[in-house]
Amino acid sequence: MKKQTSWLLALPLLLLAFRADTPYEAELKTWHEKRVEDLKKEEGWLNLAGLFWLNEGDNTFGGSDKNIIVFPEEHSKATLGKIILKKGRVSVEAAPGSEIFEGEKPVTNLEIFPYTGKPTVLKHNSLRWFVIQRGDKYAIRLRDLESPYLKEFKGIDTYPISTDWRVKAKFVPTPGKKISITDITGRVSEQDSPGRLLFTVDGKEQSLAATGTTKRLHFVFADQTNKHDTYGGGRFLDAPGPDAEGNTWLDFNKATNPPCAFTPYATCPTPPKENKLTVSITAGEKRYGDH
Repeated sequence: MKKQTSWLLALPLLLLAFRADTPYEAELKTWHEKRVEDLKKEEGWLNLAGLFWLNEGDNTFGGSDKNIIVFPEEHSKATLGKIILKKGRVSVEAAPGSEIFEGEKPVTNLEIFPYTGKPTVLKHNSLRWFVIQRGDKYAIRLRDLESPYLKEFKGIDTYPISTDWRVKAKFVPTPGKKISITDITGRVSEQDSPGRLLFTVDGKEQSLAATGTTKRLHFVFADQTNKHDTYGGGRFLDAPGPDAEGNTWLDFNKATNPPCAFTPYATCPTPPKENKLTVSITAGEKRYGDH
């Protein structure tokens, strides 16, 4: 009888452990799985291997440390050629036998910036690179499909899913307003802010200023968990635009680490002063790393 009583007492715990996910939990788990797969793709953040700011004029590049731009020597010929920046235009002059390709076409001389639509991506062995622009500066963003960051990636820890962190918010339009966003390089940009969201957490009124559009709101925010459990540089969150009554929902279960949590070669925005919350948001992705 004693064994039977113990088994009956344990039954609710066993049922709880093996209960099926609610539709909401299942949707969030699927969303998170896609998020992880996107990070691992060729266009994801885990394979970044370098960020090289260009000087006006010739920039030699290759695996040798005699170059201005030094690619990983284990995946690059010593000399690949020159990347030339001239008044906002960037071209590549490949060294003989460098085996640089655009798609399947060998490259000798090619302008790669400015471009229309997607960036012009060049490749050599496992390396891929293209031009990015930040203000009046230009850089080569380098990917390595054999990057150790990609090989060592073990997934992202998250807080337990909770519907308590799906918070109703009121949208307050701020037409014509701009907010100052500083990235980790110190560059400041003024970005359009279509409105702010007012909401309550633990009885405390909070506010977040959005960038993006009124159809899709984007937030870079800080909260009190950044000190210990979550990425020190804040997190990202998207929300749908407001309905006809001016309401929307913030689902903090979908708060994500910025790219800089995974690589030192990203140029992430930091939370503006308007988005530094006074509460702890114990939802979404936890700390992965600080670069």
